[in-house]
Amino acid sequence: MKSYLGQLAAVSLMAIALGGCAHTPYEEPVAAVEAPVTKTYTAEQFFQSTSYSVGSPAGFNFSPDGSHILINSDASGVFNAYVLPVGGGDPVALTTSGDNATFGASFFPNDGRLLYTADKGGDELNHLFVRGEDGSVRDLTPGDKVKASFAGWSGDGDTFYVTTNERDPAAFDLYAYDADTYERSRVFTNEGAFSVDAISDDGRWVALSKAISSADSDLYIVDLESDDPQPVLITEHEGNISHGIYTFTRENDALIYATNEHGEFNEAWRYDLASGEKSRVIEEDWDVSFVQYSPSGRYRISAVNEDALTALTILDTLTDREMTLDGVPEGSLGSIRFDPEESRIAFTVTSDTSPTDIYVADLASGSARRLTTALNPAIDEDDLVTATVARFASYDGVEIPGILYRPKGASAENPAPMVVFVHGGPGGQTRRGYRAAIQHLVNNGYAVYGINNRGSSGYGKTFFHMDDKRHGDVDLKDVVASKDFLQGLDWVADDRIAVMGGSYGGYMTAAALAFHPEVFDAGVNIFGVTNWVRTLESIPPWWGSFRDALFDEMGDPATDAERHRAISPLFHADKIVKPMLVVQGANDPRVLQVESDELVEAVRANGVPVEYVLFPDEGHGFRRKENRITASEAYLKFLDEHIGR
Repeated sequence: MKSYLGQLAAVSLMAIALGGCAHTPYEEPVAAVEAPVTKTYTAEQFFQSTSYSVGSPAGFNFSPDGSHILINSDASGVFNAYVLPVGGGDPVALTTSGDNATFGASFFPNDGRLLYTADKGGDELNHLFVRGEDGSVRDLTPGDKVKASFAGWSGDGDTFYVTTNERDPAAFDLYAYDADTYERSRVFTNEGAFSVDAISDDGRWVALSKAISSADSDLYIVDLESDDPQPVLITEHEGNISHGIYTFTRENDALIYATNEHGEFNEAWRYDLASGEKSRVIEEDWDVSFVQYSPSGRYRISAVNEDALTALTILDTLTDREMTLDGVPEGSLGSIRFDPEESRIAFTVTSDTSPTDIYVADLASGSARRLTTALNPAIDEDDLVTATVARFASYDGVEIPGILYRPKGASAENPAPMVVFVHGGPGGQTRRGYRAAIQHLVNNGYAVYGINNRGSSGYGKTFFHMDDKRHGDVDLKDVVASKDFLQGLDWVADDRIAVMGGSYGGYMTAAALAFHPEVFDAGVNIFGVTNWVRTLESIPPWWGSFRDALFDEMGDPATDAERHRAISPLFHADKIVKPMLVVQGANDPRVLQVESDELVEAVRANGVPVEYVLFPDEGHGFRRKENRITASEAYLKFLDEHIGR
């Protein structure tokens, strides 16, 4: 793991030809200027679109009779679990929380019970609950400081697995629950700072990963049927090599895992559980994002992160032929779930101009049907903008990719103000796909460039590690260098360019204003780190297994506090001279509220305009629709005031 503040993946360096894929400098698309938008929309209209997702990949997502799909939706304003009729019709709520985001994990295999997770106000202390057929609810993982996760089912459906940190706040043990009585037993005691990543269908094998550093990790196997079930290392190696877990085969004879041992990108490999032999399964010019199998093992689903867009493959292993799906729009496909008969799949599709929708497809014919319409019907999709991938040469010649949104009507005669959007992480990636807040800005006349600065995932391991222990330096210089590239586009208002980001991107925003105070004209800091000394010392206990890897990348606060202080915007806030908006959740366990409180106070002392939006019922990321609307309105109002349209 490389990232504390956000999810990670493995990644690359353009300077060494991006895994053999050559790229040319950005060129404007032919006939790029489109007619101005005839209608603009409010933040409320954008967020009145519905967010959909399906249940856990480790769970049963079709009802036992195959007639419904378990989904999650924020249609009520708060995420809840629903059942969606496969034949068509409106989702029906299974949970009705009015405050805490609630997510369905799995149906039970033979009846109408439901497993779901929820935390309190974004504190990330998720519990696992069971909803009975009569609507009664039981907390299966009680405790004030407990964090729990659903970990899957046994192949026979008699047992489900749960990880919790109740024994040790920094370690997640694995428990097996009886599906009828909910009696449980601890089947693996995690005393080695492992991540429990997969359990075989027969319940015999557990796959573990362990981070050694930000560039190095190992995999272990535990045989629960042995006399002494201890982790056995299966990835002996020298040097920095990252590994990850995809899945066990349905035959329970092999583990499919990720490794970048053989090149810049993650490949899928097979480890034979009996012989220990290893063999390559999938090799691509991009990271293999995931591999999964249908219940019988007949179908193998895999995907690659192809230039910030998910490319999916469905392989029929009986015929060795790739399947095609008809009736699916261009976009990223994911969250593949099989029905009990293995005759249909449910999946999600996300495009630049449409939020995630849920589809179902017949495996025999490949014919797909759309089951949801997430985009608010008040919005004409033709008014929204499809993004392009744009690269530029940074300050030292390294090629930096990004996702560029050009407002309709933007031209040399009518240049658009620009927002440089920095993703979270460190080690995240701005990807293609719908984001309501970004489309809201673009629809209202702002260009947006989602920069994937060095240290971003998705572009090979060299690029991924170029910022290790150089955060707030080389990666920040990429963000600063993007301004020259963007000013070279004749449809960009070169004197009205702001910087914006959330989490690590919020840190980069504040850092840009503090360390390069004259570059950007304004900044939007969304729950960004301002004091690395405090942040690294206050890591939540459940991140304990990633502590060493994080310190390897960012530096140990016990020895690197001076450098951490040097890159922390809070201690240099006297240099900030450009307007700033700060948005924060009061329950954030990763970036504490005090981080934003102190920065706002310090910058106001400079006499600089600062606006502060604090949500008392949110954590690290905003789950409540009303708060997302408020935040998006604040972004637009602030930018209108300081860089105009």
